[in-house]
Amino acid sequence: MAGAAGGTGDTAPAHAPGAPPRVRFAPSPTGFLHVGSARAALYNWLFARHTAGTFVLRIEDTDTERNREEWVEGIVSSLSWLGMEPDEGPYRQSERTDAYQRAIDTLWEAGVLYACECTREEVEARTKGNATPGYDGFCRDRGLARQGRALRFKVPREGTTVVHDLIRGDVTFAHDALEDFVVVKSSGAPLFVLANVVDDIAMDITHVIRGEDLLPSTPKGLLLWSALEGEGATLPAFAHLPLLVNERRQKLSKRRDDVAVESYRERGYLAAAVRNYLALLGWSDPAGREILTVEEMVASFELSEVNHAPAFFDLKKLEWMNKEYLKAMSVDEFVEAARPWLAPDRVPWPPERFDERAFRTMAPYVQERIAVLGEVPSMVDFLFLEEPIMDKGSWTSVAGDEGTRAVLDAALDTYAACEWSAEALHRATQALADSMGRKLNKIQAPIRVAVTGRRVGPPLFQSLEVLGREAVLERLRAARDRLGGTTG
Repeated sequence: MAGAAGGTGDTAPAHAPGAPPRVRFAPSPTGFLHVGSARAALYNWLFARHTAGTFVLRIEDTDTERNREEWVEGIVSSLSWLGMEPDEGPYRQSERTDAYQRAIDTLWEAGVLYACECTREEVEARTKGNATPGYDGFCRDRGLARQGRALRFKVPREGTTVVHDLIRGDVTFAHDALEDFVVVKSSGAPLFVLANVVDDIAMDITHVIRGEDLLPSTPKGLLLWSALEGEGATLPAFAHLPLLVNERRQKLSKRRDDVAVESYRERGYLAAAVRNYLALLGWSDPAGREILTVEEMVASFELSEVNHAPAFFDLKKLEWMNKEYLKAMSVDEFVEAARPWLAPDRVPWPPERFDERAFRTMAPYVQERIAVLGEVPSMVDFLFLEEPIMDKGSWTSVAGDEGTRAVLDAALDTYAACEWSAEALHRATQALADSMGRKLNKIQAPIRVAVTGRRVGPPLFQSLEVLGREAVLERLRAARDRLGGTTG
């Protein structure tokens, strides 16, 4: 096993000259699609599009105990949402067991596999004091029959395996630091390291672009690749992407961090914004642009420009980018994008009270204030409810002001007679503030809370105009009554 798979490692990976690259994204359906996995899929997709190559989707679903069909559907749906449709697939490893069995037979007959009956507890007991952790080769020369036993690969006793990485350069693994690793469980099921190699060979994968956490398993794959293909095998090029870390510089964790692509989609992040943000986690546009169209990303993306340092998954930066994408929409685009969040099962108002015209009028003001589409209902619910949903903190803040009752009384008198337009309401309220010797914002706050239920929302005077005089006066009276004032 010489060359890149063993020995000195002075032979670089090569593939057929002139052949377009073939890359693959091979997730395991054991949970929601992790943002790190989505970033890996995106880099594969961008590389394929940049080089006129092929992007293959392959589902690693051989772990029947952990896999669930809804996770497969979630992966496919999320990739589609992000605009990364595969050119081939999804292929399922569960449907390729015959190919794996043939590879196992080939490796067994070549003498590079051996049967092992050691339990984990036995291995730990024997190797507890060893300087080098891992399996000690106890069954390597025992000649056990393979039926009903795990099969291990015989790692060469000497030499090295060199991974030629397009991002990290050459990474050398000494064989004496690699254990004889398991490739087949005692049940006969192949482990992912074998299945991946068999599939990569069969599908003519030229570049393996994946997370840094899989780098330690790469020399195992190269040893298997050479054992199956023989000396001089054409190996794929590798590119191990930087880890994604949180604000504490810890690797993003499913248990601790917000990492599910589906979660961001459900909250109303735009696919284009998420895709743009993921692209910049380890790579930067050579022109220094942060907001990039997909065409610009495809044209500029180079694997050689990917950084090997961990990338900070900054939620605030993602939110900022989503806002920028929302602001760039036309009003019609925004209204259509917001429509799913106005469905009856997502809003607090009865369906019959929704007014399309009123929402469209307020849409430009909502559009420039929200970070995600999931915030739309709470920005406009006051328009479609008989009574506003009163935010406790907002009400407490204005109810504690001794001048609030006087403001509401004065607003009732003013709004009962003034012209009903945003501009006229603004002028009338400013005049009211001047007459009471208060700043405009101090007058606006109790009026806004009384009418909308919150201190924050769309512009007050546009909100009053759309809601209408009768509803505004009714809510001002109700708020005054809550303070213990008289009706009038």
